[in-house]
Amino acid sequence: MNTENTGLRDGILIVTGIAILLTLMRSSSEIIVPFLLSIFIAIVAATPLNWLKKRGLSTLISFIIVVTILVIVLALLALLLGNTAAQFNQAMPVYQLRLDELTSALAVSLEARGIKISEAGILKALEPGAVMDFANSMITGIGSALSNTFLILFTVIFMLIDAVGFPRKLAAIDGQNAESTLQRLVEVMESVNRYVVAKAIVSLATGVLIWIALALIGLDFAPLWGFLAFLLNFVPNIGSIIAAVPAVLIAVLQLDPTMVLVVIAVYVFVNTVIGNVIEPMIMGQRVGLSTLAVFLSLVFWGWMFGPVGMLLSVPLSMVVKFAAQTSPQTQWIAVLLSPAPEQSDS
Repeated sequence: MNTENTGLRDGILIVTGIAILLTLMRSSSEIIVPFLLSIFIAIVAATPLNWLKKRGLSTLISFIIVVTILVIVLALLALLLGNTAAQFNQAMPVYQLRLDELTSALAVSLEARGIKISEAGILKALEPGAVMDFANSMITGIGSALSNTFLILFTVIFMLIDAVGFPRKLAAIDGQNAESTLQRLVEVMESVNRYVVAKAIVSLATGVLIWIALALIGLDFAPLWGFLAFLLNFVPNIGSIIAAVPAVLIAVLQLDPTMVLVVIAVYVFVNTVIGNVIEPMIMGQRVGLSTLAVFLSLVFWGWMFGPVGMLLSVPLSMVVKFAAQTSPQTQWIAVLLSPAPEQSDS
């Protein structure tokens, strides 16, 4: 009886503690989101940093090289997105005029077939802003998080510096269990790092191929659609579909119907080949999450932290799974997040 009461009490306390923690995290998302991005970038930056050190470079030189590359990449990204977004906003009136022309032609065509629909109703249904709301909110959310560039950059720098002495700090806190705790933390970081690096390679290939293909077709703002494909490829399940919507819409307004079909075919081909052939070869079983857990993590972390939470949904769920494995009271959470164990033949 005491054992049952203790188990029930512990379960209630764990669930209550998790609920309180999640509530506090969501209410503090403005502070937490830049910090999560900093951790994400620091984990990725640790790979080239360690690689340079293994090649014989000193820690200081390796650190300077990695930070310099990071600053250059962020600056080029901000420049590319800033210029392209400004040009896109300037071109919107032209697209709106083209949309009005298509709407009038569609209304006339439907009326000739005995179907009466007002142009205002069609315009409302085909409003580019409404169709691109999700993609725009994604870019806006990422841009808002990255607006604290210096805060994120300095946090990453200090994390990389402090990582050198972290094992000694851990030993000072808990000398007896320091080695096992450090081993678990290393396991978590390595798993997240492997996933992130592999996903980044796949996403980069997707973005570059989309960029080149749309540029050859002549679609406006091909770099923007390529970057959007790269970014949203981190969003599991629905990211590639969301990335295609604004590009296809602009193709409808700019190109003839045949080329619109070509644009659609480009997205279908690239995402099918990379998603079904290349990505499984590179990713393998790196995630360690069930398909349902991946989808629900997308919804949950997106609700918690917005667009950044959607991008980091899989790494965050991987961390939760590893943390849950460390305690018998939370082991069930890790089991639910994991794929079903293979059924034995016997």
